[in-house]
Amino acid sequence: MKTGFLIIAHAPLASALRKAVLHIFSEHSDIVAAVDVRKDEPTENTLTEARRALAKLPTQQFLVVTDMVGGTPCNVAQMLVDGTSIPVLSGGNLPMLVRAMNYRTESLEVVVQRAQEGGRNGVVRVNQSIGVGN
Repeated sequence: MKTGFLIIAHAPLASALRKAVLHIFSEHSDIVAAVDVRKDEPTENTLTEARRALAKLPTQQFLVVTDMVGGTPCNVAQMLVDGTSIPVLSGGNLPMLVRAMNYRTESLEVVVQRAQEGGRNGVVRVNQSIGVGN
């Protein structure tokens, strides 16, 4: 079974993450949706948009990814999945999504685990210099 992905984040991050992940997985554009949460947009409107986006995904298992805990996107995601078993992961980033896409045909539990690993392991210090003003 294939997992569908819904990214809900502060505008324009959701669309940008979708575009970036589809740069790598262009043949899977049908299973990745994005909802950009715009400033001053009523939460109910965003929730309606998220429901529509989720309903359009042609899969039967889903992962919702948001940018940060406590923000409107995460709150919308929690309302969206209330009463379901759909997992929501916060701290969404490109390594998380790429890793999840690589495992999209595995069980949802595996997809979630790999996404979390990808997100954590994608935060890496790439230089060694520490100094004031650098």
